[in-house]
Amino acid sequence: MSPSQAASRKAARPGRDAVAAKGWLAAHKWLLRRRACQAGVLAAFLAGPWFGVWIVKGNLSSSLILDVLPLTDPYLLMQMLAAGFVPAATAVTGALILAAFYLLAGGRVFCAWVCPVNMITDAAGWLRRRLEIKAGHAPDARSRYWLLAGTLIAAAATGSLAWEWVNPVSIAHRGLLFGMGAGLWFLAAVFFYDLLVASRGWCGHLCPMGAFYGLLGKTALLRVAAPGRDACNDCMDCFAVCPEPQVIRPAVKKAGQESPVIRDALCTTCGRCIDVCGQRVFNLTHRFDQRSSS
Repeated sequence: MSPSQAASRKAARPGRDAVAAKGWLAAHKWLLRRRACQAGVLAAFLAGPWFGVWIVKGNLSSSLILDVLPLTDPYLLMQMLAAGFVPAATAVTGALILAAFYLLAGGRVFCAWVCPVNMITDAAGWLRRRLEIKAGHAPDARSRYWLLAGTLIAAAATGSLAWEWVNPVSIAHRGLLFGMGAGLWFLAAVFFYDLLVASRGWCGHLCPMGAFYGLLGKTALLRVAAPGRDACNDCMDCFAVCPEPQVIRPAVKKAGQESPVIRDALCTTCGRCIDVCGQRVFNLTHRFDQRSSS
C-alpha cells in the first residue's frame, strides 16, 4: 500500500489511533452517550402511544412531562408569534424553561443530543467517509440564517406554522408516532443530500433550527476545550468527524485566540473530537476554564 493510499484509508476511518491508544469503549464514549440520550428521549415520547406509559405527552415541539412540566421549543414559539397566534401561558413557560437551559448548556446541544435527524446525517457522514466520496459543493453556511428568516417570514405571510410541515425534525417524530408515509422520502432526501451532494450539508449549512439554536447558545457555559493542544500531531481526525469543523482551529491552533476553549456557538458539544483524538487534546469543560496542560 502506497503512503497516499494509507493516508486515504486513515482519513476514511478517523479514530483508529484513539482506539489503539485508549481502547474502543473510551474512543466511542461520547458517541455512545449521545445515542443513549437520543434513544432515551424518543423512548420517553413513544412509551405512551406504544405501551400506555405516559412519561411525556406531546412531541419535540411541545410536550408535558409527567403531567407537570411544560416544555416548548422556543423556535416554535417564535413561529407562532410571527403567525399572529396568541400562545397559551403554558407554552410561554415551556419555551422560557428550554431557552434558559440552552442558554446555559449551549443551543446546539439540541442538535447533537436530542434531534433525531442527527442520527440520519451522522450515518450519511460515516458512509461518505467509508466510500471516500470527495465530490460535492456545500452551500454557504450563512444559508441557514436566510432560511431561518424565511421560516419566520413564511409564518407571518401565511398565518400558519408553514415550516413545521416540512421540518425534518417534525417529520421524523411524527413518522415514529404515526408511521412515516411520504415523510420517509423527505428524510431519505436529507440522507442522500449529505451523502452524495454536500458533506454536512443539512445540519452544517441549511437547517434553520440549527441556526436558531446556535444563536441561542452564544454565551453558553458548557464548552469543549483543547487544553492538550500542544500534543496535537495534526492527524485531522477531529476535523473529519466534527459536524462544524471550522470551530476547532481557533482553539487548537491559537488562530485568533489564546484560549483553549472552543467559543464558537455553532459547536454542537457532541464530543466526537474528544473520542477520536488519540493524543487526548480535548475535554468537556466550561467557558471560563482557560487551563492548558502544557
